[in-house]
Amino acid sequence: MAVFLLLLVVFSLPFAIYPIQTTPASHAEVHIVYLGHNNGLSPSLTTHSHLQLLSRVFTKPDEAREAILYSYSCGFSGFAALLNSTQAATLSGTEGVVSVFRSRMLEIHTTRSWDFMGLRLHMQMEQSSERHLKFGDDVIVGVLDTGVWPESESFRDDPHYGPIPSSWKGTCVKGEEFDQATACNHKLIGARYYLTGFEHELGPLNTSDGSEYRSPRDRVGHGTHTASTAVGSVAPNASYFGLGRGTARGGAPRARLAVYKVCWYKDLTGRCSDADILAAFDDALCDGVHVVSASLGSPPPLMPLLSTSTEIGAFHAMQRGVVAVFSAGNDGPDASMVQNVSPWGLTVAASTIDRRFPTVITLGNNASIVGESFLVKAMNNDLVDSSSVFADGTCTFDQLINRTAASGKIVLCFATMGTVSSDGAALAVYAGKGAGVIFADTISRTSSQDSFWPTVHVDLYQGTQILYYIRDSSNPTVHISPSKTVVGETPAPAVAYFSSRGPSSISPKILKPDVTAPGVNILAAWPPKSSPTVIPLDKRSTEWNFDSGTSMSCPHVSGIAAVIKSVHPTWSPAAVKSALMTTAYMYDDTSDVMQAGGTLKAADAFDVGAGHVDPLRALDPGLVYDAGARDHVLFLCSLGYTEAAIRNMVLPCPELDTSCPAAGGGGASAPAHADLNYPAIVLPDLGGTVTVKRTVTNVGANRDAVYRVSVASPQGARAEVWPRELAFSSRHGGGGEQASYYVTVTPAKLSRGRFDFGEVVWSDGFHRVRTPLVVRVTNLLDDGVQVQTANATGDVHGADGSQAAAAAV
Repeated sequence: MAVFLLLLVVFSLPFAIYPIQTTPASHAEVHIVYLGHNNGLSPSLTTHSHLQLLSRVFTKPDEAREAILYSYSCGFSGFAALLNSTQAATLSGTEGVVSVFRSRMLEIHTTRSWDFMGLRLHMQMEQSSERHLKFGDDVIVGVLDTGVWPESESFRDDPHYGPIPSSWKGTCVKGEEFDQATACNHKLIGARYYLTGFEHELGPLNTSDGSEYRSPRDRVGHGTHTASTAVGSVAPNASYFGLGRGTARGGAPRARLAVYKVCWYKDLTGRCSDADILAAFDDALCDGVHVVSASLGSPPPLMPLLSTSTEIGAFHAMQRGVVAVFSAGNDGPDASMVQNVSPWGLTVAASTIDRRFPTVITLGNNASIVGESFLVKAMNNDLVDSSSVFADGTCTFDQLINRTAASGKIVLCFATMGTVSSDGAALAVYAGKGAGVIFADTISRTSSQDSFWPTVHVDLYQGTQILYYIRDSSNPTVHISPSKTVVGETPAPAVAYFSSRGPSSISPKILKPDVTAPGVNILAAWPPKSSPTVIPLDKRSTEWNFDSGTSMSCPHVSGIAAVIKSVHPTWSPAAVKSALMTTAYMYDDTSDVMQAGGTLKAADAFDVGAGHVDPLRALDPGLVYDAGARDHVLFLCSLGYTEAAIRNMVLPCPELDTSCPAAGGGGASAPAHADLNYPAIVLPDLGGTVTVKRTVTNVGANRDAVYRVSVASPQGARAEVWPRELAFSSRHGGGGEQASYYVTVTPAKLSRGRFDFGEVVWSDGFHRVRTPLVVRVTNLLDDGVQVQTANATGDVHGADGSQAAAAAV
């Protein structure tokens, strides 16, 4: 019974990455001490300095050496060590230390999706001189996940890859069931694994039962799936037991793969240690990867920026020109649950594609209902309502009272306001010896999610019709036909109901998520030793599996980023992000606004960021919003970091100004948060007129270009752009010319605060460069008094427009 209850808890949530709270085994806990960049010192000298610093809080040098778990000494500087609270507090106040934080445990968060986004197979098989598509040639993508199944067709060697890029400095580490001589090749060029942080938190990893491998080999399947989605080779005849049949491939099938196993399977859950993740980032940056793909994160409440492993790793990746892509999390549809919210990372929401798996349910009265499932064989069974099997009618194991009523029958179960998951219902019906489940959920949550026990998904209306039939029939029966694969018959994309939404709870002026990409029922490679559901009761084996989550959407964008880097190798991570955001779209294939799953409303910027990615348009965005080191210095200043701390974090450069602006100054200009050159403008506390500056760089083929602006003001605000025309000329050199513009936003209503959405669009007649504009007017106090506001000159006015002496709010 304990196993069943544990499974009910584990499988009530989508498979993605969440923090696990653990009780410390001793007074000393794993902490990360972050010191910034490594000053160009060799790894040995950096490690020596770490031991010297750590020795300050220990009485004997040997104690410091025993306490240290990792010395991060290549991509950046810092270390992980076993510290008590007093030692951690002492180090946090030491000169040169940027932050000290507790290492946490995190949990881990196709044949059609690339066609759906416009990357056709013939494009990936053949070079196109028109678009210069290279599909990741010699770009190296590092995947931080649960490892890899190297024998998969997605990672096979191929002569067309050529020699491994000379920029690669990594290695292939030998381990259990993983021989580097046979596992790595010209496709899978590197593999490492990290266990120190995990084992100090949760104890030694047990591999005797075959549930894990002490090596880069993937046991749970998550890492193999994400890696093949991003960079998998072209593999024909892929399918999930015949469903979704087609040619599988990654977005960048010619890119190279480096795997960093940081997540481990224990107690039916994939878990990852902050300390291990940061060690993987440190290695990846020095190994020479160009893109990092990490389908992991921490849901709110979040730590301050640069106090988590992912944000530190992404910050230093950005400085080295490496694009870091993260999943947004699976805590939707509630607001403000988005993860990985730093401006230097690229955060991806999940959405659907236009493929369904309709499954016809024929009741004994010949009425037919079309649900969704992954059924391979037809079923003919008696049909029973859950109230005959479970005490309170809810399909949960602890309510199971009548196994006889369920035995050999299909059981109709309802989601019951979201408290019962389809996996939980399947487990409960299995325990009652039922033959299968018809699971009814809200229309916004209905999907074809697979389960270890036959399950067909219907919406609440359909479920109610089936319930009426059962209660009106003396001998209810049902015939369920095998599922079919259907493409193009449902509006797509739509936001997945589980996808985490903005606004960011710790940095609300930075739009998160950034974009959305396919993340529902994605078919990709899978370890044949892992069942499709990773549930011990599931004895099936497959080399291809459907999976859903922002974990699946993240590698889609990682693959596109690799393609962009292969075509534009000199572009910064900010430019790559801008190209993806400004070319994204908000509409489905019926020309209607995307639906926000789980809400039955139209999607907005907090659901999808700038919109759904468009890989081909992103290769030629026309204009990009770039952000250099000085931009990020000002952003760090706005977060309250001292100039000394910023000098420690930012790579040394004689021309770089690392000073922070003097406090005060008045006026109505936006704070540094809003003036970070980001491809979105978010003003979450608009009490009066605010002006925001943005700078664009011309990267289009036409150096003599004129862009004109169109503005859609958010409801309740007035947005004006100056100048209204940006002209670029070939006379200024070989491209890369910059131009700045200003957006002035003024409240046009009295409000205590609600978010409204608009946009700023620049176009030269061919390119369309779209920037989301998000505004929350907050100019009305709770007592109904209007907040006094400042105009563009800094003068202060009251509600009647007369000049007032009060300070601006």
